[in-house]
Amino acid sequence: MNKDIEFASPAEIRVFQENLLHEALAYLQAHSPYYQQMFRDNGIDVSKIRHLEDLTALPFTEKKDLQLRNWDFLCCPREKIVDYVTTSGTLGEPVTFACTDKDLQRLAYNEKKSFACAGLGPGNVLQLMTTIDKRFMAGLAYFLGIRELGAGIIRVGNGIPELQWDTIQRLHPDAIMCVPSFIPRLIQYAEDHGIDYRSSSVRKIIGIGEGMRDQHFNLNLLGRRIKEKWDVDLYATYSSTEMGATFAECEYGCGGHVHPELIIVEIIGEDDQPVKDGEVGEIVVTTLGVEGMPLLRFRTGDMAAKITEQCRCGRWSYRLTPLVGRKNNMIKFKGTTLYPPMIIDVLDNASEIANYQLVLGLNDLGNDDVLVRIGLPAPDPDRDAGLIADLKNTFRAKIRVAPRIEVCRADLLAKDIYREASRKPVKVVDLRPKM
Repeated sequence: MNKDIEFASPAEIRVFQENLLHEALAYLQAHSPYYQQMFRDNGIDVSKIRHLEDLTALPFTEKKDLQLRNWDFLCCPREKIVDYVTTSGTLGEPVTFACTDKDLQRLAYNEKKSFACAGLGPGNVLQLMTTIDKRFMAGLAYFLGIRELGAGIIRVGNGIPELQWDTIQRLHPDAIMCVPSFIPRLIQYAEDHGIDYRSSSVRKIIGIGEGMRDQHFNLNLLGRRIKEKWDVDLYATYSSTEMGATFAECEYGCGGHVHPELIIVEIIGEDDQPVKDGEVGEIVVTTLGVEGMPLLRFRTGDMAAKITEQCRCGRWSYRLTPLVGRKNNMIKFKGTTLYPPMIIDVLDNASEIANYQLVLGLNDLGNDDVLVRIGLPAPDPDRDAGLIADLKNTFRAKIRVAPRIEVCRADLLAKDIYREASRKPVKVVDLRPKM
């Protein structure tokens, strides 16, 4: 094509996506053990899926399907796999995604376009404050995308404000990329150590894993706190390992733009049918151009709305609003997607604990917070400190992040867990606002 498909008319984008959908369905029919069986069991002739609306005739793919039949989603010989990544699963164990060289090229292209949408290009320097190891897809994708874009990148990794500021002062990046809730810590460190952060080289912050705007595209509590302290440009992104694509805000901050050549998005309601454009529903994605493990009608569990009118930047590609909530008990904690069973799995394997309870809430920045209350027979400061440290290390190893831990007397905690009005033990208390 001679022009970016995101700037084409809605009619052109539609035809473009439908052609790619035909190719994706034919590829699944020829190469995917999982989808071959799904088509066969449901009597589906993929050649009859001609239009985007026809997708509703196909079953959804769930997170549990990926976990229970992980390798049945692989569409190529194992010798073609060049990179393995993992993501969270609903049943406690992570899901593996296998990427071919073509898939990594697709990731690079995705992030190249996303960074360009956020205003980066050759000559810019991005400081990456997220890990590129631990089987994460995100950090690798960002690195590949910046290289493809022709900009510079400084791979510092997450945390350690002292190292972040040392790097900023030495190498003078003009943009940083991190989980937004880390920025207040970065600012606080600068203020405590006399660093004039407002006069630093940084002019742009690209956030991952957490939103910085509300449904009206105004800065949310976290975004306002950052902006009040540090007058830099803020860009939010939305992505996931499963879809291998990123919705990045442009300079106008009115939703994350889709890359039509990489993904098809449906928004479905409680009846599992598409909602009207602009209405909130669950995000369902079909990946395009994935060679290793493509997905068809994958339910993300994330809730948002689709914006279809043209953006002021000139793009006609539809946008997604900031996420408005989660399906079931999904938790967005420190930029990582979690589910209570993943936390419970760790606690169930901690023999020193008599009982436990998870309390889900919001922190003072408006983001998800997790408190783990553990029951022990009697207070013992030395023992408790060591146990908490060990538990946090286990959490980091198993789910990559460590929630707050509070030690309680087991007999008192039991009264909260085993309530007379409840037929089942109350192991999870969700205090977050309901949608």
